[in-house]
Amino acid sequence: MWKADIMVKSPSCNLILLCLPKLEAIVLPPFVAIAVRPRPGVWEYVRVNVYELSVDSLSIAEYLRFKEELVDGQCDDRYVLELDFEPFNATFPRPTRSKSIGNGVQFLNRHLSSIMFRNRESLEPLLDFLRTHKYNGHALMLNDRIQSIPKLQSSLARAEEHLSKFPPDTPYSEFEFDLQGMGFERGWGDSAQRVSEMVHLLLDILQAPDPSSLESFLGMIPMVFNVVVVSPHGYFGQANVLGLPDTGGQIVYILDQVRALENEMVSRIQKQGLDVTPKILIVTRLIPFAQGTTCNHKLERVSGTEHTYILRVPFRTENGILRKWISRFDVWPYLETFADDASNEIAAELQGIPDLIIGNYSDGNLVASLLSYKLGITQCNIAHALEKIKYPDSDIYWRKYEDKYHFASQFTADLIAMNHADFIITSTYQEIAGSKNNVGQYESHTAFTLPGLYRVVHGINVFDTKFNIVSPGADMSIYFPYSERERRLTALHGSIEKLLYDPEQNEEHVGFLSNRSMPIIFSMARLDRVKNLTGLVECYAKSSRLRELVNLVVVGGYMDVKKSRDREEMEEIEKMQSLIKQYNLHGQFRWIAAQMNRARNGELYRYIADAKGAFVQPAFYEAFGLTVVEAMTCGLPCFATCHGGPAEIIEHGISGFHIDPYQPDKVTALLINFFEHCREDPSHWHKISDGGLKRIYERYTWKIYSERLLTLTGVYGFWKHVSKLERRETKRYLEMFYMLKFRDLVKSIPVAIDEQ
Repeated sequence: MWKADIMVKSPSCNLILLCLPKLEAIVLPPFVAIAVRPRPGVWEYVRVNVYELSVDSLSIAEYLRFKEELVDGQCDDRYVLELDFEPFNATFPRPTRSKSIGNGVQFLNRHLSSIMFRNRESLEPLLDFLRTHKYNGHALMLNDRIQSIPKLQSSLARAEEHLSKFPPDTPYSEFEFDLQGMGFERGWGDSAQRVSEMVHLLLDILQAPDPSSLESFLGMIPMVFNVVVVSPHGYFGQANVLGLPDTGGQIVYILDQVRALENEMVSRIQKQGLDVTPKILIVTRLIPFAQGTTCNHKLERVSGTEHTYILRVPFRTENGILRKWISRFDVWPYLETFADDASNEIAAELQGIPDLIIGNYSDGNLVASLLSYKLGITQCNIAHALEKIKYPDSDIYWRKYEDKYHFASQFTADLIAMNHADFIITSTYQEIAGSKNNVGQYESHTAFTLPGLYRVVHGINVFDTKFNIVSPGADMSIYFPYSERERRLTALHGSIEKLLYDPEQNEEHVGFLSNRSMPIIFSMARLDRVKNLTGLVECYAKSSRLRELVNLVVVGGYMDVKKSRDREEMEEIEKMQSLIKQYNLHGQFRWIAAQMNRARNGELYRYIADAKGAFVQPAFYEAFGLTVVEAMTCGLPCFATCHGGPAEIIEHGISGFHIDPYQPDKVTALLINFFEHCREDPSHWHKISDGGLKRIYERYTWKIYSERLLTLTGVYGFWKHVSKLERRETKRYLEMFYMLKFRDLVKSIPVAIDEQ
């Protein structure tokens, strides 16, 4: 069902904005301006004169004028800054089918390889790339003995014949000198078999190229040795940080990501026959007032790794170092100096520059853009969440949000970062282009206006080849199926039982469960408005039948509003406390403070699975849904929001269920139906549990993720070298936008002052 949201400026103006997922209409008599979304990523604009019944097409700018008039009552086009990135990409082919969105590298390979390999001469860029490829000044792949494509082909044929004389497992060192004489340097493989495979692959490409072979070959070339991951806001640490303000799933994501990435880098470098030690740096903010965490330590090795470190750099102003935590909405004045300082620290740690920089969230993506621009390195962006889609109408009514959230600076930073990146990783299709009835996070930046500031007529094109879907997974050393009894952390069961059932009320839990034999509905998230934990509690509280069937346990936030410094969390704490009193939930509901022990959290999922419970993720919008993946990996049936990533993770009725938090009565009915069905037929619970596990193993593991990320880096690095993919014109345009607009915007944000 479509949701309508009607806003009226004033009765005298008769100005109305009607929003539907596939339609937006502005009534400004005698006209009705309409934006129609026939399919994901595609918008059309028309104007209807209701008196004359005439219809005219509108440009994007003309439509946005209607929105500006809705807000301000008038619009003077002479003084409006219009941002338009389309001319820079107008001649660059991109897919046109909505189904192709998020498969950028496949299209890029098909298109550019068809151009490059039309004739023998067009192969020269590939030869040039292989001949100039170096690491720390040492040649890789080819040396000066190979100067032409014919010479490369003949040398490859000779090498193939020579390698056939050796057993497959013969180490590279035994034939290194022979290959070097033919024109080959290290990087082809560590054994006769691996070198032969790569030689054969390149011969096939030179003779009859195809995109998949080219991608495989580029993915095997040694290109990534040092990686920087940027995540400035929040408390970034490995212990005692989860649940602190602005500190949640993104931290877990990055720590799991770098562990998998290091394993894949080490494995690839070994297979490539190189003696190189990779290094990964997570660059974040150093917080002197660290709240019992290690966030005041400059350098910290990531547990479970050998070559990955957290590098912390303080926020600095002309008044010195900022010592306290500040909200992610307030960081914008510090980021340019932070990027400069981080650049120096990175160079010192790596003794050079990284091969890849990965930004996270709006602030990290902006810093990654500044570093990439300065150092000339490949940039990958990961949004995690774009705030614009989470706060409806936060663009046209940006002034209303400005003092609290500073969205003008954030949306400007998002535009800069997403257009500057070489490639963008998203966890789901939903994140880019939504669904048939819901607009995607990136799609919402296609065209919008901040009235009185600037309008965006072409902000980002979701059909751009820079978009790629690479879904993360859960750490399978922590999150594994409840049925794997030999791996279960039974020593933690005592503390878990106390956490769930101890009747004592304290700072860690409120409420109690009187019937321990009932299944548990479980949810765990940050305690903010968008995550909607209080909405789940209210949904449960109002249903007498659901309360008869199951208990409810939620994990998130603090119990005491005085302990929180987050504005939204404080409001949610007060709402949660009022719900407990209003509906007399004692005996059926347990509210547990945010839990930082991931090992126990994993066993908590499995413990609830033992009791045939379910996990519910009730967010109004969820960019991905890492807790959903964690729960499914533990075998726990999941009910998750249909707005965002979980709609793609879960196949409704097969590997879980979609719920609409805007329709709580239907959510309640679905939960009641599930648990009543499970009472009558216990195999139904196992059917959904097994379906969830099957889905995880097919698509959501960190091994699949890390393999894909490194391959994408190689492919984009190659095309950036041999084509105009570096987008130089766009980056000059962005530089002007940054200097003339972003810098002025951040000056209006108050700089924080440390308390004595």
